Amino acid sequence: MPSTVSSIWYVDAPDPVAVLRAHPGPDPEAAWALARQLNPDRDVVPAASGTMKVWAGPDPESVYIGCYPGVTVVCSTQAALPRPTKLPELLVRPLASEHTFLISYDLSLGWGAFAHWERGEFRRSFSATRVNILEDAGLPLVWERPYWAGEHPIDLAPGELPDPQLLPFDPPDFADAANAIWLGFRYRGGVSVDTEPQGPPPDIEMTMPDGEPIDLDAPPPDRTPLRPEEIEVCGFSLFPKGEAPEPEAPPETQVEHNGRRGLFSWLRGRDRVS
Repeated sequence: MPSTVSSIWYVDAPDPVAVLRAHPGPDPEAAWALARQLNPDRDVVPAASGTMKVWAGPDPESVYIGCYPGVTVVCSTQAALPRPTKLPELLVRPLASEHTFLISYDLSLGWGAFAHWERGEFRRSFSATRVNILEDAGLPLVWERPYWAGEHPIDLAPGELPDPQLLPFDPPDFADAANAIWLGFRYRGGVSVDTEPQGPPPDIEMTMPDGEPIDLDAPPPDRTPLRPEEIEVCGFSLFPKGEAPEPEAPPETQVEHNGRRGLFSWLRGRDRVS
């Protein structure tokens, strides 16, 4: 499981997991274009790519992006915000997406955060360490109730005494639960019963491209837990303007022997890390 996560998801699809399963390889050209769009003051150069298991929490000089039909994820330190509402406007809705979801945590700090924007309008955010709430804005959502009710307490180490200000839940788990609800998978393991994937927040009506409402009560598709190592992303290194090595030609899509698109064939001479 990733020990740190700093991700922003731009979602139009009603079932993100179904999209990620149906399209095992992201669009590298779209990813490169978005990386340049989100970093206008930097030179952006393709780098080692792989999966969310490794690259969900990148270093400040890197960004990892997966562009899928109706689902795009950006992994960047810009998402690791103590106050998610301070997310730069450029990152809130760069793709005119229906929903923007921020999910971040750091296990070593016991910190977790999440936020949601609908069509660029802020809806909900939360950020906290185990003993300090840094931000709690917008209306709490229904799925949060078991956490505030103490049904998911923090697992203390043997002999560790609880702090009087200890929250009734572990903030990284809380952020991961938001990811399960909104995106249909957990960074830290399978989806539990009380956080069964629901797609977009239940109080939001989603529609198909033709305008027809989506039946949220319809039988769900395959809900086998998706794992971070199954979600591929394209990596990019960020350099100060004018200091990057000579960029390579735009990526080409090829078909590899296993039938999957050759996402990494354009990164000749660079390593793929899963």
